[in-house]
Amino acid sequence: MVKVREDHPIQEDGSVDLDLWIDRLSELVKIDDRPQVRKACEIAKQVYDLSIQEEDDWSGSGVGSFVTGLEMAQILAELQQDQESIVAAILYRSVREDKLKLDTVINQFGPVIGQLIMGVIQMAAIGSRANPRTEQEVLGTGARQLETVRKMLVAMIDDVRVALIKIAERTCAIRGVKNASRRKRYLVAREVFDIYAPLAHRLGIGHIKWELEDLSFRYLKPTDYKSIAKLLDEKRLDRQEFIESVVSTLKTELTAQNIDADVEGRAKHIYSIWRKMQRKNIDFNQVYDVRAVRILVPEIRDCYTALGIIHGLWRNIPHEFDDYIASPKPNGYRSLHTAVFGPEGKVLEVQVRTFDMHEEAELGVCAHHLYKGTDTNSRSDAYEDKIAWLRQVLEWHEDLGESAAIGDMLRGDVVQDRLYVFTPDGHVIDMPLGSTAVDFAYRVHTEIGHRCRGAKVNGRIIPLNKPLKTGDQVEILTSKEEHPRRDWLNANLGYVTTSRGRAKVAHWFKMQDRDKNVEAGRQMTEREFKRLAIDMSELDFKKLAHEVNYSSADDVFAALGAGDIRLSQILNAAQRQVDAPAKTDEQLDLALPVSAERGQAVGDKGIRILGVGNLLTTIASCCKPVPGDPIVGFITQGRGVSIHREDCSNLLSLKEHEAERIVTVDWGEEGETTYPVDLYIEAYDRSGLLRDVMMVMAHENLNVLAANTLTDKTSNIARLSMTLEISRLELLGKIMDKINQVPNVIDVHRQRSGFR
Repeated sequence: MVKVREDHPIQEDGSVDLDLWIDRLSELVKIDDRPQVRKACEIAKQVYDLSIQEEDDWSGSGVGSFVTGLEMAQILAELQQDQESIVAAILYRSVREDKLKLDTVINQFGPVIGQLIMGVIQMAAIGSRANPRTEQEVLGTGARQLETVRKMLVAMIDDVRVALIKIAERTCAIRGVKNASRRKRYLVAREVFDIYAPLAHRLGIGHIKWELEDLSFRYLKPTDYKSIAKLLDEKRLDRQEFIESVVSTLKTELTAQNIDADVEGRAKHIYSIWRKMQRKNIDFNQVYDVRAVRILVPEIRDCYTALGIIHGLWRNIPHEFDDYIASPKPNGYRSLHTAVFGPEGKVLEVQVRTFDMHEEAELGVCAHHLYKGTDTNSRSDAYEDKIAWLRQVLEWHEDLGESAAIGDMLRGDVVQDRLYVFTPDGHVIDMPLGSTAVDFAYRVHTEIGHRCRGAKVNGRIIPLNKPLKTGDQVEILTSKEEHPRRDWLNANLGYVTTSRGRAKVAHWFKMQDRDKNVEAGRQMTEREFKRLAIDMSELDFKKLAHEVNYSSADDVFAALGAGDIRLSQILNAAQRQVDAPAKTDEQLDLALPVSAERGQAVGDKGIRILGVGNLLTTIASCCKPVPGDPIVGFITQGRGVSIHREDCSNLLSLKEHEAERIVTVDWGEEGETTYPVDLYIEAYDRSGLLRDVMMVMAHENLNVLAANTLTDKTSNIARLSMTLEISRLELLGKIMDKINQVPNVIDVHRQRSGFR
């Protein structure tokens, strides 16, 4: 980790020694115009000195724009960026905080540096969630936010240095919030984890990505972070002695084969350990690569020679070998990975790569030194692949054309993990995690998507709503006519998960005849309300239409049929009529609320706490947990259940002496009320039917209050009656859709009264 803040050279008067600082910078990257860099530093220092100290504390850590600029410059120097990027980084915070005019920068340093700073300022719009008040603000909806996001993407595509400067700035921000408020730490960590760590990963900047993930994880899940950090610290000395012994052995063997290699041990990143433990559901002791060694060699042939030496010394662990040299990762990463039973039978991970591969792994796109305006013939395919996803986002934006989907697009199509599948011809398609065969069809070509009727994965026919996996080879089965299915627009069924696919399907239906859309929308609504046991005649559809911004019921049905709105929006509007005080229990009710009967208690400030029944609850004064903190309950004598943070020191002591009085609790949604709803399911009987239905409830974290099954042996029809706790109609519809997909289920609908 760069430590500019502690290690920058200081003169006797306490100021930064700029000449010595530039000398140190020159050791990392070539400085062509030293006076220009010094001039930028002097201007940034001057405008900072003229500002008020309190206003300059942008990170909450007491670090001003001047020192932040120096830190950003050093990060970029480590990434081997050019002088223009470094100067832009030094001046960026001064311009962003309106202490320095952009026109002044352009006049004194040229238009290129001005464009870089403006690009980063535009990109910063994506982080405007600094003080979110509503979910809509967090997701970045609205026309103005859509425009700023588009500007950000254009800037990143035109010059990738903009993205690198922004990543450097966010790296400084996450480093600097240690002493900030808990809210500030969380907001910065959430933004960095959701957007900038994945961006660093996509650009192949390994060491920055790891640091951003670890620091974000530290503030997002402090209890898990501290737990793993403690386990690592306890084993540090033993691990260090073990690693030193392995390094010595490998150096001796490689030298004997005339291979000039660098061998070193490396620490496993805390977030990487936690993610592997969660993904594989294993304990810390089962994480094989906590002990790891990296070998750097001159040539590719030396990599395989070194691999032979490793497997000759120690027995390899089956299925723990990956050849990313022969088959590089999608972001260009190349290396050999193997795990062996090393000395003393301890598991050891070894990575082998060339020096060039290591530079690529650490710097990613930065290692190419290619920017807009350079000779296009010199651009490598790897570089183009790494920024191609940015161009895809712009294409999706053009398809969507609506601000309401931009939040979903960014969260689902940009910042999450990707999967890579093959076409029948062997071409690789990059898609968001969770994509289906229908998403794949629309990703290949709009016409293929419209004509899609089935899909084969690895030669076998699969359901169209089954998520694809990396490495799948997908073949789309098509018909002669273009005719998407309306079910694809039902998010509960999971046929289309990407914003590109949804936009294409919705656009197709939007182009159809209005009368057909009205009829289709009416049928969809009637069918859903019938399933939910809602009498449409009792609804005020004119009022409902106004709530979803339409003037009449036919307009609502037409919009639903064309895919402009979702059925869930109509259900939400109906729910608001359900909850209106004028309605009685017999009118559109879900049922009487049960939150007061079981499972919830109201704590301080009306916060609902799940899992303590009707017991009195109090917030512990020792740790004062707030909603969102991991919590545990302790049954007191005479004061009900005391709610503590999981990492509370008093709670840890109580666990040792009175563990039987510890209870599991969780925060409930403030003001949320749950209702008992009777559900009727009819299906062809089979072994495991009830288990599969109950698994749907478990996955949605629903509580089942009662269940009854009866099978007619003559017809082999099973009838299941259940009482569930449901908070809203939209969720009930989602559950019914998922149950309908369980094999052998014939029908599922809501009952008005009692078991059948």
